[in-house]
Amino acid sequence: MVQSLRSMTKKFDLKLSSKPENISQIEPYLQKIKTNFRINDELFYNILLVLTEAVNNSILHGNQSDPRKEVVVKLQQQSTTMIKFVIIDEGDGFNPSNLPDPTSPTQIDQPNGRGVFIMQQLSDHIQFSDSGRKVEIGFKMNA
Repeated sequence: MVQSLRSMTKKFDLKLSSKPENISQIEPYLQKIKTNFRINDELFYNILLVLTEAVNNSILHGNQSDPRKEVVVKLQQQSTTMIKFVIIDEGDGFNPSNLPDPTSPTQIDQPNGRGVFIMQQLSDHIQFSDSGRKVEIGFKMNA
């Protein structure tokens, strides 16, 4: 069973060179997953927003838009209760605990810095590892 799940999710791996225009590939990638796993529209749009933000961060901040570097998006796990994705970049990493709180009075007027916060709010699980170069994001499946 583990082998079949692994081969099933492997077909949903996506590799992108770190060009900002490649962010547009996230929606068609997720459309295939939506169809295969019967994800409702609300969950689809939450996943789309979160993965778009994660890939955007990986391309722009992690890999510094260097087209020689890749961002990998993987469907890590799918069950009846949870769907998980992993996004990996080749950048220097970052410490997510050092990010300022975008809701604090000193940050509220800043034009940037809300991406990780939005990712945390719209997902049910988020974990950074490999010095911030890898993020695992989980979403509870439709009831």
